[in-house]
Amino acid sequence: MVARINTVAFQGVEIQPVDVQVQISNGLPCFTIVGLPDKAVAESKERVRSALHALGIALPAKRLTVNLAPADVHKEGSHFDLPIALGLLAAMEIIPKVEMEEFVVLGELALDGGIRKVAGVLPAAMHASSNDNALICPADCGGEAAWAGDLNILAPQNLLQIINHMKGTQVLSRPEGKLADDASARHFPNLSEVKGQETAKRALEVAAAGGHNLLMIGPPGAGKSMLASCMPSILPPLSPREALEVSMIHSIAGNLPEGGLMQTRPFRDPHHSASLPALIGGGQKAKPGEVSLAHRGVLFLDELPEFSRGSLEALRQPLETGKAVVARVNHHATYPADFQLIAAMNPCRCGYLGDVTQECTKAPRCGSDYQNKLSGPLLDRIDIQIEMPAVNIADLSVSSGESSAQVAARVIQARTIQLARFKACDEENITVNAGANGDILEKTMHMKPSAKDLLTQYAERLKISARSYYRLIRVARTIADLDNAAFNIQDHHIAEALSYKKIRHI
Repeated sequence: MVARINTVAFQGVEIQPVDVQVQISNGLPCFTIVGLPDKAVAESKERVRSALHALGIALPAKRLTVNLAPADVHKEGSHFDLPIALGLLAAMEIIPKVEMEEFVVLGELALDGGIRKVAGVLPAAMHASSNDNALICPADCGGEAAWAGDLNILAPQNLLQIINHMKGTQVLSRPEGKLADDASARHFPNLSEVKGQETAKRALEVAAAGGHNLLMIGPPGAGKSMLASCMPSILPPLSPREALEVSMIHSIAGNLPEGGLMQTRPFRDPHHSASLPALIGGGQKAKPGEVSLAHRGVLFLDELPEFSRGSLEALRQPLETGKAVVARVNHHATYPADFQLIAAMNPCRCGYLGDVTQECTKAPRCGSDYQNKLSGPLLDRIDIQIEMPAVNIADLSVSSGESSAQVAARVIQARTIQLARFKACDEENITVNAGANGDILEKTMHMKPSAKDLLTQYAERLKISARSYYRLIRVARTIADLDNAAFNIQDHHIAEALSYKKIRHI
């Protein structure tokens, strides 16, 4: 007889169903796991043996074979422990075989029979819900699994609770959906704490309203990093659909906070020493990188030219497509990466290019060498590029400006206008102007004739690319939305958008 347990393998955010087949047959005593298991899966037989021993259950002195089908798909992760253990218990007729086939199971076993949390429970739960299955997962992951819909969920703390539940001597209640704890959320400064830099604050507001990428360039201490860290405080909260998308990625990465659904937009700020796999995704197990962990949120890259050239050039694909494709010999995964890039840099390595009292002796060549680390195609994908001067000491004594809440109200209003516009065009997958492409761009970005002439003259004189041309239109549309100009883009909207295209190689 063969006992079968349903579980899953992860290929990016996609789910691959796995059939765990357990057979107990006559022969020399051995315990074999086949089906392309990795080291963690191969070692699960020792954890399973010890967990069953802790419950007073001895494995029979027979040939135990576990097949993970389909056999040509690589299996990795410790979440196969629990389905293998339950398959053995079903094959030994300790728990009913037929009832177990209704569940999708995942969880890691401790040596004492406890069940430890694993990554990927939320997407596994959504897979189970879409296939009319129930779910068995660790108790620590029950809160995130509950958001997958109306499905039967068992979240035991140990193996004994599952056995008792299946035998009818104990009833496991369905876990309640949990939200990430706000107390553990990262604190971000208020926009009112930033003194001066009114032009940069306006650019930040436009970027937040339309989902545009932003590059700030200025000397040390100008407030670039502080402004970037203010961005989450002026962004609208995640919609329920976006919260599920973001939480699924963080669940697969194994860093979903408190086992609950995320409430705030992610803000990722990797150090410039981050490797290409850490930034884009990959590694031995093709895990999501920073661009995917920033999905529906902000990716802040401080000291942009200090990142490796390969990492910066690899950003071009996700910035254009909203996806990060990780190709390896044994893995080929696609992760969502629809993030908003906020970058900051000094004008040169010393940081004081243009200040005759502080610039180094290599100026201006040091500035051109430093800025040339950023390729034209990468800069072409950054919608808003602004220069930030050093803060005037007199500005530090000026009373605070607008708070983040005041700016956030305008941002939410502008995004509401955009959402309604795209919904009217049956484009519900597009939520901000930065995501408008092709026909939808032509349908929604109407311009006053004089405004179009102004843009055309600028484009022809400076010979900008077609990509930059359409990005300028998107930025102007966002400025018009902030100005409550419901239909046509006016001349002054184009003029402001043009003012945000200043960065050029020296």
